[in-house]
Amino acid sequence: MNKYFAHLRPLERRLAVGVAVVLILVLNYVFVWPHFSDWGNLRRREDNARRKLTLYQETIKHTPDYQAQVKALEGQGELVAPEDQAINFMRTIQAQSAASGVTVVSYSRSTMTTNQFFMEQLQNINAIATDEQLVDFLYKLGSGASMVRVRDLELQPDNARQRLNANIRLVASYQKTAPASLKPITANAK
Repeated sequence: MNKYFAHLRPLERRLAVGVAVVLILVLNYVFVWPHFSDWGNLRRREDNARRKLTLYQETIKHTPDYQAQVKALEGQGELVAPEDQAINFMRTIQAQSAASGVTVVSYSRSTMTTNQFFMEQLQNINAIATDEQLVDFLYKLGSGASMVRVRDLELQPDNARQRLNANIRLVASYQKTAPASLKPITANAK
């Protein structure tokens, strides 16, 4: 390489060195400079992973407390046999509507959905009441040990504009009984 470089005139040497410097700068700009922040990004990811690991380990340490809370909450729920859930739900609605003075015009057919922990009964009702009666009905229906809540509510004034027509979708959640085959979660389980 020196032999070829020695045969060049001084102006050609300067041009060759200039082209080599520009080529090295362009290659650095394309391949090296974009990776200057990689070390900082790696440190940030490592710090986030360590914080997350610490958080998970702290949560795992509290597993016995969580299990005790689950047991306490399981004991609070109202246990209703699956075959009596629809009847119990209807009785609750009828009793509360009578106590609040709400006139239930129609009931739709009750449907049931299920998930891992609860069985839910869904009931659509059409009711007529004053605003005070309706608020009292809905408030008292959701209070207490009953797991009844309103999923959808549509309100319209009646023709005389004295009362409200309400289309209400009510949901009652009943606790499933835990299968005997499930093992309790332990803190040592991985």
